[in-house]
Amino acid sequence: MGAEIVTISTDTKFTHLAWQRHEGELSDVSYSMGADTTGKLGRLFGVYDTTTGLTRRGTFLVDPTGRLVMAEVSADNIGRNIDELMRKFKASLYVSRKTTEACPAKWKDEESRTLSPSARMVGRVREALES
Repeated sequence: MGAEIVTISTDTKFTHLAWQRHEGELSDVSYSMGADTTGKLGRLFGVYDTTTGLTRRGTFLVDPTGRLVMAEVSADNIGRNIDELMRKFKASLYVSRKTTEACPAKWKDEESRTLSPSARMVGRVREALES
């Protein structure tokens, strides 16, 4: 789909390797895992916790021009859902091509209904989706 996935944490590359080797959920990981041991990138994205020296769980979609198009920060004990991340990724690709359309929360793919944002739409999203 034209995307590069990179996970980044304050863990070292050796910790990432140990996680991948021993954590079953990561055994099939084929994306890059980056080590931000100084927290520089975490600070840039606003997820670095100076108290613990760790980064919070953040998910960021950056378009090819370097523009941040989606940011989500989760508490450390809340897992992330790859299906929802992929929905948001596909939606961001879609609206980058169809700039006058919007993908509602339940939008799944190019076959799904989109909206044409306007002042008249405010408070009438459900009606627009049902019509």
